[in-house]
Amino acid sequence: MSEAPALAGRRQETAALTRAVEELSAGRGTVLEVAGDPGIGKTALLNLLARLAAERGATVLRARARSGEAKPYQVFRDAWKRSVPPAAGPRPPAAEAEPPWDAGSDHELVRALLDGCACRDGGRGSVLVLDDLHHADPASARLLEALAEDCATHPLVLAFALRPRQTPPALLAALDDASHTGHLVRVEPAPLDAAAIASLAGRGTAEQLATGSLGNPRALRVLLAAGHDPDQWPARSDAAAGPLLRAAAPVLAELEALPGDCAEVLAAAAVLGEPFRPGDAAHVAGYPGDRTAAALGALAAADLIRSGPPAGTLVFRHPVLGHLLHHRMNPGLRHDAHHRALGLLDARGAGSAARARHAEHALPAAADPAAALRVLAEGAAEVLAREPATAARWLRLTLEYSPAGSADAGARARLALDCCRALTAAGRTQEARALVHELLRTPDALPGRLRTEALAVCVGVERLLGRYEEADATARTVVDALARPLSAPLPAETAGLVFDYGLVHALRGTAAEVRGLAHEAARAVAGAGQDGDGDQDGRTALRVLAAFCDSYVGDFARAAPEVARCARLVDSRPDTVAGRAPEVLALLGCAELFVERFADARRHLSRGLATAGGGAHKHIAVNQLLGLSILDQWAGRLDAAQQHAREAERLAGEIGAPDAAGLAVALRASALLWAAPRRRTAEAVELAEAGLRATVPGTGWWAGSALGLLAVARLMGGDPAACLRTLTEGGGEDLTLLQPPSRPSLFALMTTAAAQCGDLASAARAARAADAAAGRLGRPPFQQAQADRAGAALALAQGDPARAAALSLDAARAFEVLRMPVLQAWTLIAAIPALAAAHGPAAALGPLDGALEAARRCGALRLCEDGARARAVLTATATAAVSVSRPGGGPLATLSVREREVAELAAAGLSSRQVAERLVLSTRTVDTHLGNAYRKLGVSSRVALARLLGPPVA
Repeated sequence: MSEAPALAGRRQETAALTRAVEELSAGRGTVLEVAGDPGIGKTALLNLLARLAAERGATVLRARARSGEAKPYQVFRDAWKRSVPPAAGPRPPAAEAEPPWDAGSDHELVRALLDGCACRDGGRGSVLVLDDLHHADPASARLLEALAEDCATHPLVLAFALRPRQTPPALLAALDDASHTGHLVRVEPAPLDAAAIASLAGRGTAEQLATGSLGNPRALRVLLAAGHDPDQWPARSDAAAGPLLRAAAPVLAELEALPGDCAEVLAAAAVLGEPFRPGDAAHVAGYPGDRTAAALGALAAADLIRSGPPAGTLVFRHPVLGHLLHHRMNPGLRHDAHHRALGLLDARGAGSAARARHAEHALPAAADPAAALRVLAEGAAEVLAREPATAARWLRLTLEYSPAGSADAGARARLALDCCRALTAAGRTQEARALVHELLRTPDALPGRLRTEALAVCVGVERLLGRYEEADATARTVVDALARPLSAPLPAETAGLVFDYGLVHALRGTAAEVRGLAHEAARAVAGAGQDGDGDQDGRTALRVLAAFCDSYVGDFARAAPEVARCARLVDSRPDTVAGRAPEVLALLGCAELFVERFADARRHLSRGLATAGGGAHKHIAVNQLLGLSILDQWAGRLDAAQQHAREAERLAGEIGAPDAAGLAVALRASALLWAAPRRRTAEAVELAEAGLRATVPGTGWWAGSALGLLAVARLMGGDPAACLRTLTEGGGEDLTLLQPPSRPSLFALMTTAAAQCGDLASAARAARAADAAAGRLGRPPFQQAQADRAGAALALAQGDPARAAALSLDAARAFEVLRMPVLQAWTLIAAIPALAAAHGPAAALGPLDGALEAARRCGALRLCEDGARARAVLTATATAAVSVSRPGGGPLATLSVREREVAELAAAGLSSRQVAERLVLSTRTVDTHLGNAYRKLGVSSRVALARLLGPPVA
């Protein structure tokens, strides 16, 4: 049978359907129950089953049960009339005979149905597909039970779908009994996961869609048709749009079938939002309690509403259902309902955010517009951190309905600035930029310190748009006018502007220019006291900025202890950190990456990425993703490294950040270089070249990092001269154009490349520079290991293999302690010639085994191949030594290089599987080589082979 067509996220379910059709081909029947919530994909699975069966030539009988049908066995009657015959041959007359529906005997009907199917199917079996069986009449339910008992002995697949919550208990009990006795196969499609949703909707929105749809395929289709954006749905969806109406048609059909009371109470619930209380629904609907209770009971029976949590509350079957209801309401009725809901919550003393959701809809005809506007402004402040798009919408409404010439111009300006912040956090930076520029064009609207605050907002918006020159110029209008050194207390708005100014330079790669200012500002804010959370958060943000600047310029002695203190401060604060969480966590994570606090860097970058949701802070998120990709690659998580790099590339493309996109491409190339076999090296080099071309030279760590990754790729591609040109042309002869923390590793690369080119003088200069650069950074483990790698490459080129071996082993041990398996394996494999020359081939086997184990563990296929080649060279060297020491060249002289490798390892007692793992071969290939060796050497066993070869050469 050909492979079944795939349904996204339904591999196990598809396998069950395929098995049923295969059993049918063998003359055996199956009973399949497809059970689950509405919209979970039951009908899609039944459609797939019908298709598979039809392709095999079986007869397919299909029908859907409908509520309220009067005739007994109605769903079976419909299926009998709508059967699809097999393609081959006409039906015999007996196949057209109508079963005795009115005979009153289920046993007779079962026999008639089975016989009729046998007449119709031409010997290829039949499939009876019944959808929505929870609506079936009692007679159909009884017949289903009776028919299920005989399916196994007849070529009939009985497949039906139902909603367990709406299925009669007696039928559920009977089906459970059949499932427990093995007479029934139950298929329960689970919610789609993010991977399945990504295959349908694209990876960029998969996580948000998974959250919004709860993995329900029907809800997913509705969200996609509505142009789902987690920050806009449902406020900006158009329920009258054709695609949305078509996607929601099954749900809307359910709603339109409701009786009047049920529809009104459900609409009231949609206005309230979930979870809602029954009494509140009665108040908003304007119904007495008993009438509401009856309607709620009917809605629960129809599985449109369900019990809380919390206890005593109700929720919709699915949140999308409530959104659709709300948007299809008559606008006038919706306004009245929200007005009643607002009055209810006012009397209850509910929070601002809960009341603002109703004030938004009640505002156009509110009796007291000023009170509604206050509620909206207070609600926006309450939800800004977690729902910035909602806050922006409420603040826009507040500005729209507030009198333009109100007496308190400062209050209106503050509302506008809050709206700018909300728009920025929601990722709507162009809107925020337009609004803040409008404010700055009218100085009279910005009394006192509000102008500085507006400039800080403007700097942040320009930065997020990648307009660094504009951001820098805007900030300097305040920064250049500040009296230096800064004196305490530093106003909060000035501190905020200094932080934004520092972020601009951090992203531009010019952190050294703001390092002194960041330290002064942190001290000035600290001197102002810590009476409020805002002061503490502002101080923490500036301290993190100062620590980042120290680490970026390579002042690790000052940076390392301050980074540790900042980590404790940030860990003790909530995610909001006065709205600065993504930026603060990104700066802290990058600083920790520089000073080799790798676990903390991963933790803070991941936390920052999680707090930068909803389209906000995409520039910051890009840098967090790039940092995580670097950490993943060092830790040997090569698949994750590529995934983070791809996501960074996507985001960078969305926001127009070529530098970040270029580095993301270079990181993908680097991960590919290690993860792919050697034959794809040219592909990795080309990708790394494309990444560097996308960056702008001299723009900070993006270009510098991409340059280093390309240099590695060119060296690994066998072009050390191109590696040297890459480093010197992009970083200068002494790499002074690149940030200090990257210099030891790049000088090590330069040493290796110069040595391979035969330029020992340049190799010596680069090795000394690597050691000096590591010394200036305080010789932390990672940096010292890079200096040791440089020293090892130089020592080997100068003919001192013992020193080269010692330095390489020191570096490899450091990488092992740092849990960097790729660098550990690369260093050890590069050290094999030195180890063999200094201590003999046998002494190099242990480190080589360690390198191969590290490479295999992290999936570095290239290093596995390089290790296998190194082993072949070692084995050939050892074999040559044996040949010289034995007259006539010894028995191994007749074998090929690969046969000698296999024979020696087998003689040493390794099994074929162990030999295969060590040489990166298949077990079958090992056995073939071993058989050839047996034949050439005239032996027939491993024992005889071991006796012939004797003890291994030391």
